[in-house]
Amino acid sequence: MTDTRRRVKVYTLNEDRQWDDRGTGHVTSGYVERLKGMSLLVRAESDGSLLLESKISPNTAYQKQQDTLIVWSEAENYDLALSFQEKVGCDEIWEKICQVQGKDPSVDITQELVDESEEERFDDMSSPGLELPSCELSRLEEMAELVASSLPSPLRREKLALALENEGYIKKLLELFHMCEDLENTEGLHHLYEIVKGIFLLNRTALFEVMFSEECIMDIIGCLEYDPSLPEPRKHREFLTKTATFKEVIPILDPELKQKIHQTYRVQYIQDMVLPTPSVFEENMLSTLHSFIFFNKVEIVGMLQEDEKFLTDLFAQLTDEATEDEKRQELVNFLKEFCAFSQTLQPQNRDAFFKTLSNMGILPALEVILGMDDAQVRTAATDIFSYLVEYNPSMVREFVMQESQQNDDDILLINLIIEQMICDTDPELGGAVQLMGLLRTLVDPENMLATANKTEKTEFLGFFYKHCMHVLTAPLLANTTEDQPSKDDFQTAQLLALILELLTFCVEHHTYHIKNYIINKDILRRVLVLMSSKHAFLALCALRFMRKIIGLKDEFYNRYIMKSCLFEPVIKAFLGNGSRYNLMNSAILEMFEFIRVEDIKSLTAHVIENYWKGLEDIEYVQTFKGLKLRFEQQKERQDNPKLDSMRSILRNHRFRRDARTLEDEEEMWFNTEEDDLEDGEAMLPSGEKSKNDEDIMDPINKFMERKKLKDNEDKEVLPKSNLSGRQSPSFKLSFSSSTKANLMNQSSGGALAASPGSPGSQGSPGPVAKSTPQTTAVTTKGGLVGLVDYPDDDEEEEDDESEEKDGIPPVSQKVKIGS
Repeated sequence: MTDTRRRVKVYTLNEDRQWDDRGTGHVTSGYVERLKGMSLLVRAESDGSLLLESKISPNTAYQKQQDTLIVWSEAENYDLALSFQEKVGCDEIWEKICQVQGKDPSVDITQELVDESEEERFDDMSSPGLELPSCELSRLEEMAELVASSLPSPLRREKLALALENEGYIKKLLELFHMCEDLENTEGLHHLYEIVKGIFLLNRTALFEVMFSEECIMDIIGCLEYDPSLPEPRKHREFLTKTATFKEVIPILDPELKQKIHQTYRVQYIQDMVLPTPSVFEENMLSTLHSFIFFNKVEIVGMLQEDEKFLTDLFAQLTDEATEDEKRQELVNFLKEFCAFSQTLQPQNRDAFFKTLSNMGILPALEVILGMDDAQVRTAATDIFSYLVEYNPSMVREFVMQESQQNDDDILLINLIIEQMICDTDPELGGAVQLMGLLRTLVDPENMLATANKTEKTEFLGFFYKHCMHVLTAPLLANTTEDQPSKDDFQTAQLLALILELLTFCVEHHTYHIKNYIINKDILRRVLVLMSSKHAFLALCALRFMRKIIGLKDEFYNRYIMKSCLFEPVIKAFLGNGSRYNLMNSAILEMFEFIRVEDIKSLTAHVIENYWKGLEDIEYVQTFKGLKLRFEQQKERQDNPKLDSMRSILRNHRFRRDARTLEDEEEMWFNTEEDDLEDGEAMLPSGEKSKNDEDIMDPINKFMERKKLKDNEDKEVLPKSNLSGRQSPSFKLSFSSSTKANLMNQSSGGALAASPGSPGSQGSPGPVAKSTPQTTAVTTKGGLVGLVDYPDDDEEEEDDESEEKDGIPPVSQKVKIGS
């Protein structure tokens, strides 16, 4: 195996100007026949696969940064980087690259970055190297102008950067900075600001290493305090030296690590606070600064993660009861910052990081911390918990289920999170909103592991409803013991709205767990108490909760709503809202419209029977009149079984020419057919033998004769169509009041419709509707209407036709009449 000198990580720069880790492996250089040249090869240390194969092009600009990085661009917008574990390995590969390009290995960049016109390039190449003005106070303005004029040209930027490196110019500038401060030379300080800002935009790693060194970085920050556009200089150095003091919560023995932490913090501060926000044109000119910070953070996390003694001491002190509160707060803040640093890592590195923390016992430590009285400590612990939940919610679920076997409900980690959400003192409940989002992630079945037996979903939801749900709903139940909310201040209303939002999510995703809880604990009735809240958003949350339940169309829920008369507070709120056209009005109307459109029979009957007097005068929408019509039609069906019997005759005595078994979808259609019928349609239950069969068959026979005459004219067979996977009936009866009376009086009047919702269901009898491909699968031959056309049954159809011409009823009718 290759030694660690050549061990590297491969990075590519993505569209967001962030480095993506492509894997860890070992780099070699050699001639590749396919590429016709010397190339860099990186093979993964895990499986030996090829991570990188890149030809060393003579014209590619390679850069060496921070002694362990080699960066280059292979194509437009495709940047690559090799991060070496050891400096000696980086130097070896750098020498190979320089050897191919014929460069001195002492340089940090092998080619000049040129993207100018040929004329500009010729002018610049023909001119000698850039000569800097002598570093004197009197020439600072000249130097500032030189830097400003060089920035637009990549070639001039390159020459300026080389001149600054070779002449040690930055340190000379910082000496002038001290002189200007001592002399209070404001003009000189303003020039130095422009010069140093311009040097940042040169985007050179070699210059950054000088500027960010221990001896120079504070003076660089000092130069950037004197922005000419500000009336007074900033006090960045004072903040960094006096306010932002470095605390070693656990002694860091490695001096290199300690120096790297200091440097990274200060450079991050320069990027975020000191440098002005870059313009669109300057954004890409700070890419090297972003990379510098990124790779520093990767190194820090890696060095801390490998120091087992450091992490062991950290968690031991965190959970030790003897640790002082101030010390514990510092430890928690350090761990929070440590986790924040980990977000810069790539997925595989982040996996290793969190596995290390998990093995060290981070979740039991958080449980101890969240049980403490210090609000700041609990807030920091919440942030750490959020990193863990976002990384791996299954890991958190597994832990809380295991601890429930040993601990009481009060000290379970998830209950501590709920209690902190409930007890949030922030008037805007910022922390509670964050915690509610974490709880939602934990109880979301979509991110639970999908195993063969779905154990995680079943076990965790069973645990949650047994041990945690009562803690979550406690504020809701405590506030709704009477007909009015006992507390109706803004903060309480916000908290209850958050709880309702989570409960609504549970109704949608948890099926029987939440159903049992709502019905057994009478939760919906308590929620609807909040309809009388003075805060409209809370009343709407309560209504949304009920709407989600009704939207499930579950008869268990419906019976519970009817038994407890739970529409009463909704209708009371609706009538109390009056004629105001607002969100409450629209939301309540939408709920009743849903009941009408979906024809939820039990709820329709309940609303009309109990609340019609209060709703009958509502005429600006037709929702309630439509509900009343639905109710009356249902009642008519119940009161007139003969009308229902007609539906059964037409359904069960369709003309069928073979004994094939009904398919599952057809069976399902017929089982649910009555629910799907439109207003005014009626069918008789299957197999019912009414004594009035002959009376009922009279109008049917007349219809058959009319149908036969028509079909003999066109002999048309309509194609079969599929309506939502179901087959519609061959025909259905649609009655008006007069038609019903005629049928009951054994008259011959009747109207037949070929599709649900046909004319004649309301008002007067409708005409016979023509069957179309959009309605149903209908076959019309010889005056018979069948469900499906069977092409191999032509011969049987001819026999049936001849029988009917001779006055012999078809097979289906003979069986029925003779039964």
